[in-house]
Amino acid sequence: MLGSSDEVLCRAYDLAMLDLDGVVYVGGDAVPGAPAHLASARAAGMRLAFVTNNASRTPRVVAEHLRELGVEAGEDDVVTSAQAAARLVVDRFGGGARVVCVGADGVRDAAHAAGLVPVGVEDEGVAVITGYGPDVRWSELMRAAVRIRDGLPWVASNTDLTFPASFGVAPGHGVQVDMLRRFTGVEPTVAGKPARPLLDETVRRVGGRRPLMVGDRLDTDIEGARRADIDSLLVLTGVTGLAELVAASAGLRPTYLAPDLAGLLEAQAAPATAEGGGFVHGGWHAVVSGGALRVTGTGERADWWRVVAVAAWDHLDRSGEPVGLSGVEAPAR
Repeated sequence: MLGSSDEVLCRAYDLAMLDLDGVVYVGGDAVPGAPAHLASARAAGMRLAFVTNNASRTPRVVAEHLRELGVEAGEDDVVTSAQAAARLVVDRFGGGARVVCVGADGVRDAAHAAGLVPVGVEDEGVAVITGYGPDVRWSELMRAAVRIRDGLPWVASNTDLTFPASFGVAPGHGVQVDMLRRFTGVEPTVAGKPARPLLDETVRRVGGRRPLMVGDRLDTDIEGARRADIDSLLVLTGVTGLAELVAASAGLRPTYLAPDLAGLLEAQAAPATAEGGGFVHGGWHAVVSGGALRVTGTGERADWWRVVAVAAWDHLDRSGEPVGLSGVEAPAR
């Protein structure tokens, strides 16, 4: 249930599509080791694209932030859900079309860069693009809601219900989308993960014939990769912990699993079925007995996570119930 690669991933795949928060940085700081791991992957010939559902910041601002953290990145290496949303409008209505933009600078800049003409909520337009913006006024949302209800095509940059703010986990654009959806009765076309357009736009912009999605969220990064039929690497430096991992349904499971971005520099082997039951990998043995997960042995931390995931998923698929985790703790680094 995990994939295998005899080659290190940065040579087996020619493009890494990297989620940002929880993968490259957490809050204002780089994930420990991330800049060095990414530099090594790039030196091995892998292209790097920094992919974000956040539609509020422009690629230039994101690239500047990455460079401040020690990660080499240019504006063309960053792809946002606002850019993917603008592409959807261009594909449908053509360049030069007037589009109502509700959100922060990232939405308007993406529309303009795509050859569209961004306009306000009171102006004529062929469609509306919505995205997160902390300064969006309720009056703008009301006018946009009425226009969507009355038939104006709607593209939502993403449906993320939360995002990490300096003051804690805050409501994301998905909360606004839910409000507009309930008022209008309209389902938007969604550009960001887990919908496919953002990943397609990344490949179109950055190139690559063998892309690998790298993320920390099962319900956006990994599900998005599966929808796009792209292999994925889940890293454990963000929101996914042991409880979330073992309860992942088939559509949320990654191809590969690693504690951090060092996984790009490694070959990946899948756990094997053990004689007498359970799974073995790298010196670890994981088995489910009476619904409870038990892990014995010794070895690398990355291999512990892999054998635990496979044993838990096997039990979930057979029983329909997640494993019990009492007394189960990941080894220290």
